[in-house]
Amino acid sequence: MSDLALSWQTDTADLRIERGDLALDEGLESAIAISLFTDRRADDGDVLPGAAADRRGWWGDAAPAVEGDRIGSRLWLLAREKQTEPTLRRAEQYAAEALQWLQDDRVAERVDVVASVPRQGLLGLLVTVHRPNADPVEYRFTQTWAAQDRRG
Repeated sequence: MSDLALSWQTDTADLRIERGDLALDEGLESAIAISLFTDRRADDGDVLPGAAADRRGWWGDAAPAVEGDRIGSRLWLLAREKQTEPTLRRAEQYAAEALQWLQDDRVAERVDVVASVPRQGLLGLLVTVHRPNADPVEYRFTQTWAAQDRRG
């Protein structure tokens, strides 16, 4: 099954163009980027960043095809957090939660996530997907950490 290929740049995804046409993704990179960087609705107990009142989330999650199934991640909740070890552990937890579908759907036997600060103001995520009968595949993503944004 092919999907349109997304090329992840810090904070945005663009459709990939190859030889003047939309590129297809036979792997998992586009699906993982969507899972990580689409805003999942905040849980009732989550503390929202800043003075936000919007719990976000995709409207389609109100009536999922599979009970309890939700799209995206709660990484957006960390946007105003300081770059600390406990916050990095939460980023790993939120990313793993967003990618749990890979194991539930038996696409992967295991998914490992390591969060880091590759440079001031960036959240780095290294996602390693351990697929059945195949070598592990690594994907690297970065996202601006808004708490470090000096523009506003």
